[in-house]
Amino acid sequence: MSERVMPGRTDGLITLGAADALWADLTADSAVPTASGTCTRSPAHARAGYVLLCSHVVATERASDGQWSVPEVEVRRAAAELNAVRMDRHDLVRIGPFRGTPRQECNDQKPLRWRQRITRELQELSGPERAARREVGRPYHLAGIDWRQILVEQTRDGTQRTWWLPRAVVRLLDAAEHTETQWVHAARTRQASAAVTEPPSLPRQAQDADGRRMTSPEGPIASLRPYNKELDGQLYSVLSRKPGTARRVAGWACTVCRTAPATVLDHCHEHGYVRAPVCQSCNTQERPDHLYSNDIRVAGRYTRLFHTDTDDWLRHWHRCPGCRARTTLPLPHLAAWTAHTACRSLRPSHQAPRGRTPCGVLRVSWTGNQQAPRSCLLTVAVDLCPSGEHRILAQVPYREAAERFRIWLAETAPAVAAAAGPDRLDDLPTQSRPVIADTSGEGLALF
Repeated sequence: MSERVMPGRTDGLITLGAADALWADLTADSAVPTASGTCTRSPAHARAGYVLLCSHVVATERASDGQWSVPEVEVRRAAAELNAVRMDRHDLVRIGPFRGTPRQECNDQKPLRWRQRITRELQELSGPERAARREVGRPYHLAGIDWRQILVEQTRDGTQRTWWLPRAVVRLLDAAEHTETQWVHAARTRQASAAVTEPPSLPRQAQDADGRRMTSPEGPIASLRPYNKELDGQLYSVLSRKPGTARRVAGWACTVCRTAPATVLDHCHEHGYVRAPVCQSCNTQERPDHLYSNDIRVAGRYTRLFHTDTDDWLRHWHRCPGCRARTTLPLPHLAAWTAHTACRSLRPSHQAPRGRTPCGVLRVSWTGNQQAPRSCLLTVAVDLCPSGEHRILAQVPYREAAERFRIWLAETAPAVAAAAGPDRLDDLPTQSRPVIADTSGEGLALF
């Protein structure tokens, strides 16, 4: 893109109005839709010393004429990061509403808290009153992203509404929220320490040793520590009741993607052990897509779980001592693997303009005692076939599915298989826990 001369530029600084125009110009071709007025409309925090663009905190300065300005280079850097994001509009993450989650107050002048902002706005009255409220300053963008253009609303049973956003956008907003929280905390610490030696009117902007202005951190996880098995072998039911656990989890980077801050403590619902801290996006991707308590829809996201990112996910699942000792997966995950991988060659296909496409929607269910998974029988079927069929592809006993998985694991991820070893029963619960089908989404809460 050609260099543009921005009005109001002074020594690398541009006014907030010019920054709005530059942001819109630079992100015009971005896969993620952006909003207008990102630096001048709520929830921008120019008077607080910064504005949030993507996952970048851009510091503001006030000129002698009273106008607020931002560094042009930081606006361009944030736009470049956003333009590099690839978004799949079909890879969705549920963002609410969730039963049992306490409603939190959300003020326009407080940090991002993007989930609460979206929930608050969507739960308000619809129609002219809602539009009028928005016109008088209600937040209409989040970190420069126009989330309304990509929000998907689904209705279950004709009554319950649920809201979804593309996974790539969820990760961006999680990173933005974390970056803002860290920046505000650091700014308050600097102000408190500088108040003793400097006049209170000076330090809106932090300075380094050379006197240069400091802006945002190097990245959304720059201040996070990697997870090093600190919670290995601990029971979730015990750990979740300890005070301070939530704050401790928030200090780790996600153990799966390693590109976002951890927000939840993932655990094995079958054995009850903690796996590791993960981000919201990875937590929803890991959760089986239950139709009923014993029925799973096998969606396209399982390609990532069992093909493209196999090593990372298998290593993560085997952080549970129960799954690792038995060299298997929890029943819902093993069922999904059986349908998606072991029975992949059985799925029929249909002629399409660009070759053949898989038939219908793949589904796997099981019958038997879920508290004793080895008694279960897995049934792999195809629903919604274009020709009207509902075909049963295979019926696989649990023991046979587990044995197939062991063989596949040894070939696909030998390091994970070697760490599992033979079936060991030491240190495992005396009774297997019931499989929990988390269908309401309440598991998205931290505990």
